[in-house]
Amino acid sequence: MKAEAEAEVKAEEENMTTATTSSSTSEDFNPCPICLGPFLQESYLDKCFHRFCYNCIRQWIKVVSGKRSCKFASVTCPLCKIENFSIIHGFDGSSFQQSYVTQDFENGFVLTKAHKYRLQSYYTEPGFLSDIFSVSRYWKSHKYLQPNHWLHSWLRREIQALMQEEDVDIVVHHIVGVINSFQTKSKREVQRKTPEAKSEEFRSLISDAARPFLAARTDRFVNEVELFLASGLTIEAYDAVYKQRLGWSAPRVTGESTEGELSEQRTTIPYLYIFDEDSDETD
Repeated sequence: MKAEAEAEVKAEEENMTTATTSSSTSEDFNPCPICLGPFLQESYLDKCFHRFCYNCIRQWIKVVSGKRSCKFASVTCPLCKIENFSIIHGFDGSSFQQSYVTQDFENGFVLTKAHKYRLQSYYTEPGFLSDIFSVSRYWKSHKYLQPNHWLHSWLRREIQALMQEEDVDIVVHHIVGVINSFQTKSKREVQRKTPEAKSEEFRSLISDAARPFLAARTDRFVNEVELFLASGLTIEAYDAVYKQRLGWSAPRVTGESTEGELSEQRTTIPYLYIFDEDSDETD
């Protein structure tokens, strides 16, 4: 009898472990649709029950509210466009909290078309433009020692889009300071480290500086910073190349490019209704 009981306990433990592993794996493949990271403070919209991080959906509601001149009692889900009246969150097994969209979501930051385009870029695969801009050549040629006159403005727009806040000057100042310090230090030790080591050091520094503010989007943000610097382009020129690859503008055929090659370059981008062009009144 004792052996049978021990066998039953062991089997139950194995089932719990399997269930936990399965749940963890499921979470990895079902991130928050807004930040694309693991769910933090899991919450649900009250009608469609789509799931988001609490801060993500709050921030999204603030963005939507910024487009309206009067108070509103409901908001459309960014995934299915069903009207919802509240966010359900803080569930502890016996109770939950419910925050109505009329409570404190007014005066949100309004995303411009440029901000929307940058947010949409984060839903592409990493290495989206690696065949156009060579990051490795940027490090091997020591171009990282040269100042980039457009970096500050590019960072400001990028971080505004990711944080969906207008006042990001402190964050931008912090990251620019880290980059300037890296460049100053690098000028004194140009020959001491390999290009690969310099790239890894840069990425680590930017990641540490940005992660408290950008959370799950930090790694992709670091990729985008490195890519923009490697391009050597102005913001307008960089945007033109990016949008062309996204398929948002007619591609310019050069050299021996064929229609088939251009077709292969286009990518299907996951869609959130926050990117609706017709709801955007700000350029």
